[in-house]
Parts: sequence; structure tokens; C-alpha cells
Amino acid sequence: MVHDGKVICESFVLLEYIDETWKHHPLLPHDPYDRAIARFWACFVEEKILENAWIAMCSEGEEKEKATKIAIDAVERIEELLKGKQFFGGDDIGYLDLAVGWVSHWLPVWDEVGSTKILDPLRFPSTTSWATNFLGHPLIRDNLPPKDKMLDYFHQKKGRIMASRARV
Repeated sequence: MVHDGKVICESFVLLEYIDETWKHHPLLPHDPYDRAIARFWACFVEEKILENAWIAMCSEGEEKEKATKIAIDAVERIEELLKGKQFFGGDDIGYLDLAVGWVSHWLPVWDEVGSTKILDPLRFPSTTSWATNFLGHPLIRDNLPPKDKMLDYFHQKKGRIMASRARV
């Protein structure tokens, strides 16, 4: 993002910059402890779900099984956070929703491409409900890439990764 001629990189840093620059609609909670917890969960989702869901999509056998299990275990933790909530912070989209929003749109695509079921709606109803709420918000819904193009892209990406592994 470029703001006032200054380049801001990295999605979590960008969200914090937005939070600090446009204070009329804060993304992070006001309480310092709650802010720290939101940052923790953003990192947790990136490290446990993003990394392992990617590995699960692009691998086979034991590696795929291990990565899928780690990702599912992490979604179980997220499920507990979301019980009884529309969004992570309550009634409005905030920092954590935006930081992990990829789960709502990308993860189902990765599940389809990788023949996994990390985000199982029956096992994770609160997470599925959150994803529906998040994807249904006009600012989110109207700015997402089409699912069919994502499927094409990630099928091709997985094919290239698998082909390169086969050559090694």
C-alpha cells in the first residue's frame, strides 16, 4: 500500500498502520492485552493453518496427512474463539477478521485442489458461520477474486510444484 507517498508492506503491518492512521474506525481492540491477543491469533493462524494447509494441498502421503492434522487441530482452536460470535471481535469486522480472512475464501479452494477437508462445515460450524458472515460483508464480497479463477490458479500452481518434486 502507498499512503502519502510512503510504501507500507506486509499484511499485518498494513492492518496496524490502517488502525493507527484512521482512528475513527479502529481495527484492533482498545485494551493493550486484547490487542496482543489479536496479534497472537493472527500469527497462530498464519503459522499453523496457512503453512500447513499449503503443505497439505501440495503434497501426498504422510507429509499431507501430518500437515492436514496440524491445520485441523489449529482450526479447532479457532472454532472455540468464534463460538457465539459473528466476527472475532463481536459484531464488527476487525483486525483479526481481516488478518485471517483468507481462511474464508482461500482455504475452501485449497481443500478442493488438495482433496482435503480442513474446513469441514459439520465439524466447525462457528468457523463456517464466521466465514459466511465475513464473505457476505459488501466490502469483502465485492473485492474477492472469483472462485473459478482461484481454482484454476491453484491447480496449476500445485501441478508445477508436484512436477518439480517428481524431478528431484
